[in-house]
Amino acid sequence: MTGKIVLNIGLAAMLCSCSSSPSGSSAPAEKPAPKPTETETGRVALQRLYTTSRGWAPDTQPINLQSQNYKNAGGNPDAPLGHDGKSAVWRGLFGSRSRQSMKTYMWSGLTGPDAPSSGINPGSEDSFSPNNTSTAPFELVYLKTDSDKALETAQKHGGSALLKKDPEMPVNFALNWEPRRQMLVWHVNYGKNSNEPDLSVAVNATTGEFVRVEK
Repeated sequence: MTGKIVLNIGLAAMLCSCSSSPSGSSAPAEKPAPKPTETETGRVALQRLYTTSRGWAPDTQPINLQSQNYKNAGGNPDAPLGHDGKSAVWRGLFGSRSRQSMKTYMWSGLTGPDAPSSGINPGSEDSFSPNNTSTAPFELVYLKTDSDKALETAQKHGGSALLKKDPEMPVNFALNWEPRRQMLVWHVNYGKNSNEPDLSVAVNATTGEFVRVEK
């Protein structure tokens, strides 16, 4: 009888050891949820970039601002297309008279395997002449119409028809000073290539009024 008890205890111990997890093993840790893509309007992004650029040069002034909206941006299939007047990537160029230099800064709210680093990242520095019309700086006080309002104006001048025909068409924004007109202008560009857009509409960045269809 005693032998049977010992045998049963041995079998039970063997079964327990087989069913238990190997020493040191544990369930795989859950992967953290991916951070959602953050987007901003141009005015908000420019203010962020401008504040950072003043650490480089206290007399810095914005020269231009450009967005980057396209499908699968940064490897993210949910990257925005700019249809709300916002972007997950904004690149600003700033000039300093005292340093006679200009420098780029980029803000990114993208997430994904190939996305640029989130937050604000400084770029390259180059020589700067404020008298050059292509790099004419401007005062922030002129920027009273944000990119989302500029988009509303552009939609009334051909943009709405384009997006209705192609809902996946990206919309990008560029902001710069036009010395001849003494005007700050938003360029609302429809298409995958901002340099050769399907449509480009210029909007007064101070008043929000339509200026012209550029293409």
